[in-house]
Amino acid sequence: MSITYLEAIREAQAKLLRDDERVFIYGEDVGGMFGGAVKATKGLAKEFPGRVLDTPISEDAMVGTAIGAAIEGMRPIVEMQFADFSSIALNQILNNAGTLYWRTKVPCPITIRLPSGGTKGSGPFHSQSMESLYAHYPGLVVMTPATVEDAYSMLLDAVAIDDPVVFCEHKYLYYHLKADKLPTESLAIGKARIARAGRDLTIVAYSAMVQEALMAAAEMVNEGCEIEVVDLRTVKPMDTDTVLASVARTGRLLCVGESFP
Repeated sequence: MSITYLEAIREAQAKLLRDDERVFIYGEDVGGMFGGAVKATKGLAKEFPGRVLDTPISEDAMVGTAIGAAIEGMRPIVEMQFADFSSIALNQILNNAGTLYWRTKVPCPITIRLPSGGTKGSGPFHSQSMESLYAHYPGLVVMTPATVEDAYSMLLDAVAIDDPVVFCEHKYLYYHLKADKLPTESLAIGKARIARAGRDLTIVAYSAMVQEALMAAAEMVNEGCEIEVVDLRTVKPMDTDTVLASVARTGRLLCVGESFP
């Protein structure tokens, strides 16, 4: 039985709620029968009563409350309905969560889930890719899982660490990507993955663009070109050692990311 990228995210949250009483989920319409705008929390409110909490329509207040809970020892997962709306909470994410430890030596272990990227018909208000913006600010970890396995294991890692994490999950991958089973191991946070070995060109990508790069690499075999694909996995921190080692082997580099609409 296969599992989708979206189901992996739901299963990771269920495991986190089951294993750690400090974890709770906080967001707009995440509770009750609705299960969130993308259905990533469907059924969790019933299984974990009082720990999957609906919020007012105020992203700024959502993140501010989560920061306060983290300071008091909790490990909140904040779901934004769409990555675009996280811009309303930029002050809380960047200036409060991102800098808290460096100002106070108090950790801020919050995870902010961003359903990101373009899908057919999603329009300009539900299709933004915000990871490049967040990667410019200090104190944040920015994760961009490109596989079902990483969607699961990296979310577990995100909640476990003491840093604030922006977790960018691509909406196109929710139902288009499947795996046979969930992983029991994962690479370390900040470690890139060689998704395909090659000798003629290095493509560095992340999130949904890893899948596009892999398809392009498979097509180029017919042209006699062997392309190496590097999946960054996290854009901050970035594993430059793996990238440079790949480019040293191939002598050519192409960086691929989804453009901001």
